[in-house]
Amino acid sequence: MTEIVANLHRIRERIRACEHDARRPAGSVSLLAVSKGQPLASLRQAWELGVREFGESYVQEALDKMALLPDCIWHFVGPLQSNKTRSIAERFAWVHGVARAKIASRLHDQRPAALPPLNVCVQVNVSGEASKSGVALDEAAALCRHVATLPRLQLRGLMAIPAKLSDPQAQRLAFRSLAGEFQRLRESFPGIDTLSMGMSGDFEAAIAEGATMIRLGTAIFGPRSPRP
Repeated sequence: MTEIVANLHRIRERIRACEHDARRPAGSVSLLAVSKGQPLASLRQAWELGVREFGESYVQEALDKMALLPDCIWHFVGPLQSNKTRSIAERFAWVHGVARAKIASRLHDQRPAALPPLNVCVQVNVSGEASKSGVALDEAAALCRHVATLPRLQLRGLMAIPAKLSDPQAQRLAFRSLAGEFQRLRESFPGIDTLSMGMSGDFEAAIAEGATMIRLGTAIFGPRSPRP
């Protein structure tokens, strides 16, 4: 059994156990395989094991992989720069991390009309870290309202990357604040359905607090290859 096979088996078992412990329906949490910095062979192995949704942060690397791996749903999970929005709007199905109205508008204007609307999660900076993108909790609703006015975008929900914490209870507190805002926003935006939170070191806490999508990279693939 290869490392990726073993890792995916273990992760899927842990997800099912977390769903059960949180009294959530089986299958209520989806797995996004964050494959940035990973070789195509690793993605192909995950694909053979049923993974169909991949997250990438580097546009050109992602485009190269898209050309060689069929029938996948591609999520952009990296920082959004204005000069990269066209490729993202044209080639990706999801964007996690829209934190500015200007970027949302650019993605909308550059999304080809022939494609389905681009799925968008608004990024919230739940830990208040200056080094991370994202709007404050009390600013999330305003950005969601802007995204909802753009017909070539589909507002799907919220995402966050909290500060790294080792204590599970502290992890849960950060996720709880995002989950609370998500529930409040559902009163105004009943169509939103995605709470994208939880990574390799904290996804169990995220599931306990209501995550519907977790983003795992090293837990599946191991350490990333260094960028040239």
